[in-house]
Amino acid sequence: MATFLYKLGRLTFRRRGFVALIWLALLAVAVIGAATASTATSSSFSIPGTEAQRAFDLLEERNPGNSADGATARVVFKAPEGEKVTDAENKREITGIVKKLESGSEQVASVADPFQQKAVSQDGSTAYISVSYQVNSMELTDGTRDALEDVGKDAQKSGMKVEIGGDALQVMPHTGAAEIIGVIIAAVVLVITFGSLVAAGLPLLTALIGVGIGVSTITALANVLDLGTTTSTLAMMIGLAVGIDYALFIVSRYRAELAEGREREEAAGRAVGTAGSAVVFAGLTVVIALVGLAVVNIPMLTKMGFAAAGTVAIAVVIALTLVPALLGFAGKLVMGRKARKAAEAETSPEVKPNMGTRWARFVLRRPVWVMLVGVLGLGIVAVPAASLEMGLPDDGAQPKSTTQRQAYDMLSDGFGPGFNGPLMVVVDTKDSSDGKAAAERVSEEIESVGVAAVTPAQFNKAGDTAMITVIPKDRPSSHATEEVVHDIRDAGEAIKADTGAEVLVTGATAMNIDFSQKMNDALLPYLALVVGLAFLLLMLVFRSILVPLKAALGFLLSVVAALGAVVAVFQWGWLGSLFGVEQTGPIMSMMPIFMVGVVFGLAMDYEVFLVTRMREAYVHGETPGQAIVTGFKHGARVVTAAAVIMMAVFAGFIGSSEQMIKMIGFSLAIAVLFDAFVVRMAIVPAVLALLGRKAWWLPRWLDRALPNVDVEGEKLHQQLADEPGSAGSGDGGEGERELVRV
Repeated sequence: MATFLYKLGRLTFRRRGFVALIWLALLAVAVIGAATASTATSSSFSIPGTEAQRAFDLLEERNPGNSADGATARVVFKAPEGEKVTDAENKREITGIVKKLESGSEQVASVADPFQQKAVSQDGSTAYISVSYQVNSMELTDGTRDALEDVGKDAQKSGMKVEIGGDALQVMPHTGAAEIIGVIIAAVVLVITFGSLVAAGLPLLTALIGVGIGVSTITALANVLDLGTTTSTLAMMIGLAVGIDYALFIVSRYRAELAEGREREEAAGRAVGTAGSAVVFAGLTVVIALVGLAVVNIPMLTKMGFAAAGTVAIAVVIALTLVPALLGFAGKLVMGRKARKAAEAETSPEVKPNMGTRWARFVLRRPVWVMLVGVLGLGIVAVPAASLEMGLPDDGAQPKSTTQRQAYDMLSDGFGPGFNGPLMVVVDTKDSSDGKAAAERVSEEIESVGVAAVTPAQFNKAGDTAMITVIPKDRPSSHATEEVVHDIRDAGEAIKADTGAEVLVTGATAMNIDFSQKMNDALLPYLALVVGLAFLLLMLVFRSILVPLKAALGFLLSVVAALGAVVAVFQWGWLGSLFGVEQTGPIMSMMPIFMVGVVFGLAMDYEVFLVTRMREAYVHGETPGQAIVTGFKHGARVVTAAAVIMMAVFAGFIGSSEQMIKMIGFSLAIAVLFDAFVVRMAIVPAVLALLGRKAWWLPRWLDRALPNVDVEGEKLHQQLADEPGSAGSGDGGEGERELVRV
């Protein structure tokens, strides 16, 4: 692989104008496609194989005009102090709003008058209008949403407080200035790392081009492939982080090759052949982990994984082609000022032990203490992960400034928190001898489990399917509501055995519970898949058994510690105000699995870029201790910069108004902090120091069986060394003078 990439690096360096033109053309096509595509809306949501989804499918089959999975809205009214919604003037206003909603859009299926449906609170202060639509929230037109919002604004003129909840109005996620601050921090880190504005600007420019192509393509295909707004946000988050990092590794190696006296084209070839090989492997691990999310069998999560994986793949190809091309345009400016002055004076800059060298020597002196502090520290942070509860947020997790959150609070105050998450119980009486009696028994069983209200059963025209609405006592995302769902389902098994009628619980709340359970069941198998894959791939790269084992265990430690931090902040509320957490509750169901997939790839990035330098030094005759110091001398600064950049980019998304984006941004930022600085920079060298030569042991039969992918470019170096008069074989001073003359 290294030899092929070496040739690719030299080719793109020589044909830099053509390569740059191709990428700019691809960016233009993607942007034009995104600009001309119809506006994307929220992605449809389905969970194959769950009871809640089976109930929706049954209703669609038996009562197709009912639109059981259609969008819903609740227009909530609260009378001014000292008044009631039942007062003549307020009642007349609300009745008029009902008529406006009925005629506001052709997509409206039904509008429930609160005075006929008993949707007025006992104290008369609050009432709500329930609106059902014929299509799901993804298919609602802008005109329908505008009509709903306009009705709410008109109703405000009456003096009543009017807010709108439900999924008909979707809060579009926005990240605000925090995301821009993350990019600015990345730029500052790059300038400090390279000491050159040009070298610092290259990774940012290429990453933005890659993200621009990836996100624009997602936007262009959003309606065709049913991709939600969250998909492009996550693809941007991951694509920007890895795009900067991969370019950073190539540019850093290119500068190192120049410092050793290579000519510019030769330096570009060697940089792509060595660091580029590690980029390919690291990118491949991220792509596999993200695509592997498909095994969970949740369409929305699968699409998010594939979209993010596509953006990562673009980042890899850009790092291998566009980065060396732009290095060709950069000339001598890619080097720092000190290096350029030293080259002009035909002297070598004074080399002092850097921070990486000093840290590695410290770890070698006290490996046991470093390892114990790192492992125990992460172990303490991981403790809250034992209390992990997974679920999906409701409108109660929205920012308090949104109309959805205010409607949620008004309903909770006026009727009780359970009114925000009604359950729909579907009774299939097709195989029952007495369907009405079976439905009545279901209602009685539901009342016995302890709920706020149960509506009478409503049958379809054929009389073989009944629907019962159940109002829990607690909020939708609470543990008590989850217990109610399980109790109803348990009672349904006995009812089916006695009457032949099948009882299915669905609705948004039950769908969230089933989704959380499915994600919970898939977490351990997916974790085993990812860790097993990590072990096999790293064994292939490092020709060792203990190094991959140490890497996989370190990855597990950093992931569990990150989960512990997420539970402490978002579930327990520790430091919640610092991160804008307005409502604590269960952790987003998809977050742990998504975090495992992403952090796996990032952890392998740091492992490969740091440890391949150590192995390269060890193979060339250095002792295990010397190899660790050499690896940190060349890799620590770059890995540190890469980690800080990733943390800055991910942390920028903590400012999002969308709870899921906020939580994922925090989890990825904290996971990178733990994995890069505690696991890779402390625990890894400590373990390698304790293992010594045993770290690089591999049974002979396994060594013969494993293909040699040559990630660190060992074969390439040997091939170039054997070639007489190979480029870059001259002394360092001549190479630096060549750099200055260009």
